[in-house]
Amino acid sequence: MLDPLFGAPPIPIHQLLTVETNTPNLILWAVPVMIFFTAIEMIGAYVQERPVYEKHETIGSVLVGLGSLAVSAALKVALLTATVWVYNQLPWRMVLHWWTLIPCYIIYDFFSYWAHRVSHEQRFWWATHVVHHSGEHYNLSVSFRLSWVQHLKIIFFLPVALIGFHPIIFFTTNQIAVLFQFWVHTEYIRKMPAWVEFIFATPSNHRVHHGSQPKYIDKNYGATFIIWDRMFGTYQPEEETPVYGITTNIAHKANPFHINFHEFTDMVRDVRAARGLRRKLFFIFGSPTKIAEEKRQIATFDFSDKPHS
Repeated sequence: MLDPLFGAPPIPIHQLLTVETNTPNLILWAVPVMIFFTAIEMIGAYVQERPVYEKHETIGSVLVGLGSLAVSAALKVALLTATVWVYNQLPWRMVLHWWTLIPCYIIYDFFSYWAHRVSHEQRFWWATHVVHHSGEHYNLSVSFRLSWVQHLKIIFFLPVALIGFHPIIFFTTNQIAVLFQFWVHTEYIRKMPAWVEFIFATPSNHRVHHGSQPKYIDKNYGATFIIWDRMFGTYQPEEETPVYGITTNIAHKANPFHINFHEFTDMVRDVRAARGLRRKLFFIFGSPTKIAEEKRQIATFDFSDKPHS
């Protein structure tokens, strides 16, 4: 007879250390493997003389990645405490069963799609995500470029926690979802079998997401499953070779602080210059694409309006 799914007792706060100990630290364990395959790709690109890596950009990716690990470690107890608190408030708490990882992962990926989409459609959230898109080369080290303030987006995953999954399942799911995205950041894996491309966010599908051409912008948000993009009209197959980076690429490519906070700095500057509450809110929560187009038009007008020598 199967054990009941619901009816788990609350987790006493003094048992937080036990929960933390029993949650596998998959990302930390995977770091050596990720470094190994990144080094292999880097060496291969050097031998083949392919411009896949650029020194300053790679340094920036590594420093951003190290900072992201440090921030995650510092926030781990706080996030775990909050998740356990939410779990304890629910009358439908799930018992810890390994197989609940499967529905949790699928549901988590669904909300990941929407969190990712909002991160491209609203400037405030874009500022927490542009770090990942600021690289002008596409390689495994790009997967290290995770914003130091990305944990703000945990609010988008609150519905997953409210379903009642055990905190160990929730945090394990999160780590697997992050690790899945490592292997898709490469040009060395071309298109995969059609059924794989139809279901999963493969390297080909994700290369499109990092493309800066108009047809590629704001497409293929799926983290693990590309099905969501097909369902909600944001799917775009890889056709011409993507041009990586953002529409206005950043300077100081090796500076992790500039990489992380340049968009927040620009946003504050735009809000200060804007007149009226509506305009200020536009520069905080408006579409990054529309804001960039408007600023480009203003810059062009200002330039053309000046007398030429």
